[in-house]
Amino acid sequence: MTLTPLPPPHPAPHEASGWTVPAGACDAHCHIFGPQDRFPYLPGRAYQPAETPLERYREMAGALGLTRAVFVQPAVYGTDHAAMLDALERGEGAYAGVGIIDASVRDADLARMHAAGFRGARFNYVGHLGARPSRGDVLAVMARVAPLGWHLVFHVDAGALGEEAGFLADLPCPLVIDHMARLDAAAGVQQPGFAALLELAALPHVWTKISAADRMSADLSDAVPFMAALAAAAPSRTLWGTDWPHPNSRWMPDDGDLLDLLARAVPGEAARTAILVDNPARLYAFT
Repeated sequence: MTLTPLPPPHPAPHEASGWTVPAGACDAHCHIFGPQDRFPYLPGRAYQPAETPLERYREMAGALGLTRAVFVQPAVYGTDHAAMLDALERGEGAYAGVGIIDASVRDADLARMHAAGFRGARFNYVGHLGARPSRGDVLAVMARVAPLGWHLVFHVDAGALGEEAGFLADLPCPLVIDHMARLDAAAGVQQPGFAALLELAALPHVWTKISAADRMSADLSDAVPFMAALAAAAPSRTLWGTDWPHPNSRWMPDDGDLLDLLARAVPGEAARTAILVDNPARLYAFT
């Protein structure tokens, strides 16, 4: 089957409008793809991303004033982390990584990943990205990465969150919920899925990413009350990211608009600085 290439990200995002991005600001969720001649995608991948290597990311981040980043392993690479290892090693401490770990990843691989800046292992529970991991799979990975000080990252939607909330609440290690659990903004802040997310976010080992607002609604403003409530629920455990280059998004946002959305949801400068600088520095061990 021939896959239709996904569109590239916005070519010229604008800088923050009317506020100053603090020094050391971190984009805590982004991806790099390619170049394919060096880092080819899996043959059985579910989508065909635009080629957006590290150089493209640096252009976008520079325009927005972001100097740190957390690259998240995309499904099209599976457990082959070569592209991210290259980016992290070239970043010289400015970047961290979140990988996809299974039994095929050797202890020697984990050691190199940790030295490069990997700090988390991600699990996908969203249908189009493949089969869900079992709880046994999660516990097996946790046993391997927890001694390194890594956390676990869960990419869930509302259905998976409802099914796994109790399991996540009982995990004995730090964990991150990606993308506000992929909630549908049209269902409003009173929806059961958001109540479950807020309950989890209040737990001392749970962090949340107020990212991927463009996946919640075609109107970015619809995400503001969700972002604001999550930031208020756990101000010291909230993260923000662009999700650049927005793989599988229904439309391509201007990343400057996403940055300004954070300022609308979190108008206090100190609270924004915590989300952009202090919180990611602590979780990802930036120095």
